[in-house]
Amino acid sequence: MTIDMPVHTENNVRKSLSTTAAQQLATTTKSEPQMQGISSRWLTRMLPWTQVNGGVYRVNRRLTHTVGNGEVEFIVDGAQARVIPLELTELPQLRDFDDEEALSALAGRFEQRDLEPGTVVAEFGNPMNQVVLVVHGKLTEIGTGEFGEHTVLGLLGGGDFYGEDTLTDPSAIWPVTVKTLTRTTMLVLGRQALDELLDTIPTLREHLSRVAAAPAKPQNAKGEADIEIASGHAGEPLLAGTFVDYDASPREYELSLAQSVLRVHSRVADLFNDPMNQIQQQLRLTVEALYERREYDLVNNPDFGLLHNCDLKQRIYTESGPPTPDDMDELLSMRRNTTLFIAHPKAIAAFGRECSKRGIYPDPVEIDGHRVPAWRGIPVFPCGKIPVSGTATTSILALRTGEKDQGVIGLHQTGIPDEYAPSLNVRFKGIDDQSIISYLVSCYYSAAVLVPDALGVLDNVLVARQAD
Repeated sequence: MTIDMPVHTENNVRKSLSTTAAQQLATTTKSEPQMQGISSRWLTRMLPWTQVNGGVYRVNRRLTHTVGNGEVEFIVDGAQARVIPLELTELPQLRDFDDEEALSALAGRFEQRDLEPGTVVAEFGNPMNQVVLVVHGKLTEIGTGEFGEHTVLGLLGGGDFYGEDTLTDPSAIWPVTVKTLTRTTMLVLGRQALDELLDTIPTLREHLSRVAAAPAKPQNAKGEADIEIASGHAGEPLLAGTFVDYDASPREYELSLAQSVLRVHSRVADLFNDPMNQIQQQLRLTVEALYERREYDLVNNPDFGLLHNCDLKQRIYTESGPPTPDDMDELLSMRRNTTLFIAHPKAIAAFGRECSKRGIYPDPVEIDGHRVPAWRGIPVFPCGKIPVSGTATTSILALRTGEKDQGVIGLHQTGIPDEYAPSLNVRFKGIDDQSIISYLVSCYYSAAVLVPDALGVLDNVLVARQAD
């Protein structure tokens, strides 16, 4: 067997120490551990934070006659949908009705209808002869202007309902024309089915009769108990007395928390702390992860998250799918002193495309040294925590912030034991028999919407590019 030996030539003979070998004696220049999951967290930065000393924040409001979230929920099994019986109490006429057996019978009489785009569901001036619950889809409410022109008065989407006056007023007529914009699934209770139920369920008939006969409670446009005020009078008329009634069961927000147990082996802490402290670096990245979770919860938590705590009357839908300047103006017009918009980066890009189509180029604004996109001078901050659905739709939030302005506020408590950062503490748990050092890292937070119109949501925002 012949073995070929390497041939050393002038070109392949090393004449100096290699860099790989030299690194064994050199101290490298290192970065701190990097973390791709750190975001800008604009929502956390822009919310004003209120100190909650007792761990609970109570939002006192004027008494309101409008209760419930005004949205009906359904059970969808494949192509079939049915309304949850207790969700029917979201209809104003059934709000205090607690006969579950009667509600179940009522829910069972709703019939499903699947409609194509452009279908007229109700026509202005015709008798109101059905209660309609929207399971999925988008509908438009069309009115008539002063000169006979058609005007778009609003949009309806999943969870909305209309025609509820059918329950108590046999002579009611449709106040607007309702037409589907997309494929729509709805549940319908017709007049004949309702009459049959009223003949067989006395408790339901008596309840609806009582609601129909009850005088309307005096309230303002926001649903709050009215305050009697006299103005424009002359002479010495007898003035009506009044008082401001308060909600007897105000909402209370208890501070939520995110926690993690950080573990570091004592050998690592003892021997590998040069040039960077291992425990400090582990703690820094753990805190960053907790802050990311905090902002996620501020948006998505079912108890206090902004997406779940927006009043139904403050939720609107895009008219055509992508977020247009018209949609943003509609969202902006629903409250005074809007402070900021929060949107997924894809939604901001989609809005930019719609502006470019119209030849509109909004000027950005400068916030803390950063140039931020804006609409009507109000900054639009990115937030990747807002979910994008499988159908490429998301939501855009509009907020008025601050306690003095009756807006949205963040809640925390500073000065807690072993505090490492505001409302975040690190507690040493000890060293176990395997020489593992443990630290409990806790972050306390929540958010509160002081009055309903402080927060608005533009839903069904399409972020995908539309095919030509």
